[in-house]
Amino acid sequence: MAIQISPSILNADFAHLADEAAAVPTADWLHIDVMDGHFVPNLTLGLPIVESLSKATPTPLDCHLMIEDPDRWAPAYAEAGAGSVTIHAKAAGAPVRTLREIRKRGARAGLALNPAEPVDPYVDLIGEMDMLLLMTVEPGFGGQKFLDLVLPKIRRAREILDDRESSVWLQVDGGVSDETIERAAEAGADVFVAGSAVYGAQDPAGAVESLRAQARKAGGRD
Repeated sequence: MAIQISPSILNADFAHLADEAAAVPTADWLHIDVMDGHFVPNLTLGLPIVESLSKATPTPLDCHLMIEDPDRWAPAYAEAGAGSVTIHAKAAGAPVRTLREIRKRGARAGLALNPAEPVDPYVDLIGEMDMLLLMTVEPGFGGQKFLDLVLPKIRRAREILDDRESSVWLQVDGGVSDETIERAAEAGADVFVAGSAVYGAQDPAGAVESLRAQARKAGGRD
C-alpha cells in the first residue's frame, strides 16, 4: 500500500480553513474530526463545514465521526462531499448497514477502534470497509501523546489484512509525529493522521513530505 498523509484540521486555524487546506497541497486527505460532545467530551465541526470545505479544496476530505448514532448521520457526510467517512464500532448499532450506506453514496467507508478495543472481533467486517482506523490516543482531543501499547494491535491488524490479501487501508490517528510515525509504519500502518505535527510546523507542506518520507522508509516502501 502507498503511504498516505492526512493532516488534521483540528489543529488548523478554524477562521481560515480554506487557506489552511491550501497550505498542504501534497496531502492525500484532509482529516476532519467530527465530535458531538456526547460520544467524546469535545465539540467540533459538523455537516455545514464539511459541505463548504469540500467545495473550497481539491483535496478529498477524510471525515472521522466521533459521535453518537453514526448510523443516522454518517450517510449525510458522504452526501455532503466527504471522500471517506469513518464511524466508531463502539458507537454504531448497525455497522454493516451503515458502512454499506456510506459506500452507496460514493464515499470510502471506515471503521474505527479505540485503543482498548481488539481487532479480532471485527475480522468478519473487513469486506464491508475500505479502511480500518486504529486510534493511537483516546479519542476526543488533539495534542495527546502516542500510545505505544497500540503497536501490537497495528501489527495484528496488518497480519489479518495481509493474510486475507485485503486492500483495506490501515490508518492510525493520535500523536503521530516525526518521533512516532516510524514505529507506526514499521508495525504496518499506511495512512497517518497528523495534526500538530503538520499545522504546528513553520512549513506545513514540508512537514507532510517529511512525515511521508519517514513512513516510507520505516515501512519498507521506498
